[in-house]
Amino acid sequence: MYLFGASGHAKVIMDVLNNMSVPVTGLFDDNPAVKELNGTAVLGKYAGQELDAELIISIGDNNIRSKIANQLQVQFGKAIAKSATISNSADIAEGTVVMQGAIIQASTQVGKHAIINTRASIDHDCLVGNFVHVSPGAVLCGNVHVGEGSHIGAGAIVIPNLRIGKWCKIGAGAVVISDIPDFSTAVGNPARIIKCNQNE
Repeated sequence: MYLFGASGHAKVIMDVLNNMSVPVTGLFDDNPAVKELNGTAVLGKYAGQELDAELIISIGDNNIRSKIANQLQVQFGKAIAKSATISNSADIAEGTVVMQGAIIQASTQVGKHAIINTRASIDHDCLVGNFVHVSPGAVLCGNVHVGEGSHIGAGAIVIPNLRIGKWCKIGAGAVVISDIPDFSTAVGNPARIIKCNQNE
């Protein structure tokens, strides 16, 4: 596996891949000063060369990950921690990473290049869009839909049957009890919308 992005997020993905017995051949990063990460060579900027293994975009920022994914013409892999609990009826798309201790329940669909972070819990029949990040300890109850590019903050809770729009930001520890429209930022308990800006 190759990784695009040599950062702290990449370190966690490297641990997941190591536990899966999947070797990390190298990393790409635009910063010429970064030469290695945890003993693995950083190969410089990716310049379109043909790769002999799949690639994961190891960048935490949803917007940047989306832009890079739409530019690259490569085969994408995925990384699922052995300690994660994944229902046999769940579907996880390419480019997505599922960190240690995460739970993904029955009939849930997780889109491309998403991040299901440490001990996040996603219950039955959820739909998690492309480029979403469900942060450590966040909880999506049953039948929650999260739109493309949205970020669910650490420890946030979304009650059942709600819709979180695309490119939303749900603050850490928020408790979401009603639908959140596209491009909104919501914080608090209960969560309230404090900003709605399509240009961000």
